Amino acid sequence: MWSYVLKRLLLMIPTLFGILLITFTVIQFVPGGPVEQMVAQFQGFEAGGEGPGAADTGYRGRQGVDAVRVEEIKKLYGFDKPAPERFVQMIGQFARFDLGKSFFHNKDVGQLIIEKLPVSISLGLWTFLLVYLISVPLGIAKAVRAGTPFDTATTFVVLLGYAIPSFVMGVVLLVLFAGGSFVQWFPLRGITSISWGEMNLFHKVLDYFWHIALPVTSMVLGGFAVITILTKNSVLEEIRKHYVLTARAKGVDERRVLWRHVFRNAMIPIMTGFPAAFVGAFFSGSLLIETLFSLDGLGLLSYESVIRRDYPVVFGSLFLFTIIGLLTTLLRDLCYLWVDPRVKFFD
Repeated sequence: MWSYVLKRLLLMIPTLFGILLITFTVIQFVPGGPVEQMVAQFQGFEAGGEGPGAADTGYRGRQGVDAVRVEEIKKLYGFDKPAPERFVQMIGQFARFDLGKSFFHNKDVGQLIIEKLPVSISLGLWTFLLVYLISVPLGIAKAVRAGTPFDTATTFVVLLGYAIPSFVMGVVLLVLFAGGSFVQWFPLRGITSISWGEMNLFHKVLDYFWHIALPVTSMVLGGFAVITILTKNSVLEEIRKHYVLTARAKGVDERRVLWRHVFRNAMIPIMTGFPAAFVGAFFSGSLLIETLFSLDGLGLLSYESVIRRDYPVVFGSLFLFTIIGLLTTLLRDLCYLWVDPRVKFFD
């Protein structure tokens, strides 16, 4: 098994290199890079008559930015070097886990990601916990009561929640409970109040959950269907197998059959998805939810970085998230071995 793990870890290196190379190559053909955006800002600044010497330069802004300043901007962003050299330099930085410095935030990319993590963790982690804690027991109950009115009613509810987009549900919750046409029980923005630092521990926890209640609820309602239906189908498949029929024929207690035999085998597809779902919870903040509830998280950071062509943030985030994704895939495969001993690793 350890040789298999080592091979997978070594295989991650060319995979990561290939992803970065393809993305870097595509980026070179995308118009409107950081240099062009900064030049456009200078043109607007000078055309507006606000720059030094604007009074005696008249139409200088319409004539464009002079070549010397353009070269200075290129050197500032590192675009005075050819693309292959910039790519090699970026790979060297990433090999030292130096994610670079943002063009527009003037901060290290790693520091930016750390600053945005609380919002993403708040949205993703609580969504993950609530979805699994409710969906797995509900799926088991639906399988045991398959075909009953309970099964039909709960299927209708979870599919209805799945059909409603999370941002639409967020708008509804804001209108109903956050100062819309009805009541204002919840705040409109942020994950904590301004005076959060002055509160005691109990009120800090209360204030935190008070702020995240609506955004987490809007994300959770759409996540029940997949896990619930997957759990139900897995349990039903196991219940219909011969070993269950044999156990029942021998007079084994129904509860013992369900929890000692059916549950473990039925949870294999659910448990093996745990690592990806758990790690992804830290980075699964929805852009629309973050915008709707004025939450400054990783989703909003990624969107702004792409729009503003903040390449260090784009590539630094891609590098970090790709490594996490590759390691999570390996961990998922190892979970198969832990959950199902029949799985073997071959050299």
